[in-house]
Amino acid sequence: MSASISTGAAEWRAHWALPIAAALGYSTSVLHIYSMGPFFEPLQQEFGWSRAEASSGITIAAFLSGALCIPIGMLVDRIGPRLIGLIGVLLMSGTVALLSLATGNVSNWLVMWAIVAIGTLFVQATVWTSAVASRFEVSRGIAFAVTLSGASVAATVFPLLATWLIGDFGWRMAFVALGGLWVALVFPVLLFTFRGAQDVARKARATAPEAAIKLNGLSIAEGLRTPTFYKLLLAAALFSFTTLGVVVHFVPILTDRGADPLAAAGIASLVGIFSIIGRLGTGVLLDRFPGHLVGAAAFVIPILACALLLIDGANPINQAIAAAIFGLTLGSEVDVIAYLASRHFGLKNFGALYGALIMALAVGTAFGPLAAGSVFDHFGSYAPFLTMMMAFMAIASIALASLRPPPFSAHG
Repeated sequence: MSASISTGAAEWRAHWALPIAAALGYSTSVLHIYSMGPFFEPLQQEFGWSRAEASSGITIAAFLSGALCIPIGMLVDRIGPRLIGLIGVLLMSGTVALLSLATGNVSNWLVMWAIVAIGTLFVQATVWTSAVASRFEVSRGIAFAVTLSGASVAATVFPLLATWLIGDFGWRMAFVALGGLWVALVFPVLLFTFRGAQDVARKARATAPEAAIKLNGLSIAEGLRTPTFYKLLLAAALFSFTTLGVVVHFVPILTDRGADPLAAAGIASLVGIFSIIGRLGTGVLLDRFPGHLVGAAAFVIPILACALLLIDGANPINQAIAAAIFGLTLGSEVDVIAYLASRHFGLKNFGALYGALIMALAVGTAFGPLAAGSVFDHFGSYAPFLTMMMAFMAIASIALASLRPPPFSAHG
């Protein structure tokens, strides 16, 4: 990173477009997750599936992509994030559109989601945060927040967009339209504005090795030996397992309590709106206060949302407050993990080490929605899953609170 860029304002003047482009790229990584809630009912009606069967595709995609997060992170470290991100947006949008070809055979459904997994590999958070971390040092927290707000925008837009498309054009055309609309919006922006320092360094190594940008940080082996790595791994896995399980099923959770599908989608959109607030607020706090304490506070507040749904989940006010709280936390999780990883491990092998943490997030994402659906199928209620979430988020919060000061702090 250039030593001449020494203040947050200077960083933004030089690279303001990068986090915005990265945000759009990152939104593509959750296209298949945040749009799925409205598809559950039409899939069940047409094919007679259980909710666990309808959710199983997300499990396959998340698990397969999570298994390869580390190699993709190493590839980002080696060739830079630009090419990977451009390819990924094309693949991801195309594979989501492919879901329109579902036949009702569960095996066919899982095979198509395995193809979706290929697309998710190239749009995971590692790609976008690696580029932004290479350009922002002093204001990295807020830069990450802007980048990862792409998922927050997606959580706001995709449930409403999917519900509207399904209502007007049917679920098959809705899958096609989602993929087509998003690639048309995102790809041109990335083509012209998405470049990290690694992309410049790759060209520099080819033409003038002595001018190549040097990134500091731990080796992969050193990072894997730190207690910090495993605490972050635990917190990431527990968070994604429970929170994504609830968010993916949030529309069904509300409709089961009597809410109209479009009204439920409207309340669910609050998750996205408040996740933007959560991300930006967390980014500001990370640049000003100890990151592990900010993360611990963010990870503990979903306990209140779960309590509201368990006490009186049919109350629209409780539903709205719970959606807002889930949004605030959902808006902070990847920001916190990415920020703490960059400060504790440095940027030399950030792609690989953060990729391992993304793997934990992916595994949690893989099994959380499936577990939530299975709990409902078995108990006829999401209450046991919400209770489990309260315990898991308390453990995750304690893991983050116990971290030591990072060695790669922007303030020395």
